[in-house]
Amino acid sequence: MPSATTGFWTPVALSRDLPAGTVIPARTAAGSIALWRSASGRISASADRCPHRGMRLSHGFVRGETLSCIYHGWSYGQAGNCLRIPAHPGLTPPETIRVATHDVEETDNVIWVAVGTPASKPPRLDGLAPLRSLTAFAGIAAIEAAAGAKASPDGLVEIDASTGAVCLLLSAWEDGQTLIHVLLKADTDPAAGIGASRVAESLRRRAEGLQREIAQ
Repeated sequence: MPSATTGFWTPVALSRDLPAGTVIPARTAAGSIALWRSASGRISASADRCPHRGMRLSHGFVRGETLSCIYHGWSYGQAGNCLRIPAHPGLTPPETIRVATHDVEETDNVIWVAVGTPASKPPRLDGLAPLRSLTAFAGIAAIEAAAGAKASPDGLVEIDASTGAVCLLLSAWEDGQTLIHVLLKADTDPAAGIGASRVAESLRRRAEGLQREIAQ
């Protein structure tokens, strides 16, 4: 069974879900993170707690090339260092004020975050086009059972569907939930996306039913 990461890498989001100038919450085996893309398009993954009062940074906002806490506006750069404290505009924040950061890579329209120090780059998803993401209240074993197929070492499950070749990229969470990224073969007719999405939702329901049976 695949772990919560692929090697050291976790597929946390699709590129389309993180436009420039936005921040969203994401999850890895190391816990919650604030995933954000600066105005220039650079992606960063920061710990999801402001060092000042512990507010979630994923509730904050992106201003230019910095991530700002929604509570008191403390701003952080991509390296995690504090760059601005609005209550003290003349102060240069000390280097000791910073948030932890994680390595992040964007490949094949999927955003991957490293847990620990990665030994290599994330796996490539050549020939696959991301469609959507959804969360299942089921573990990977239940999803594999519902799909009738085992996940590859890279966390991919290929399922048969009348819409064409559909793949699921799985990322398990510690609370028993699984984030599912739905991928289509790149040469699939775009109109097949609606059918593929329905197939994925049906599979999620089956997996959640199996998970409930396991829990009883």
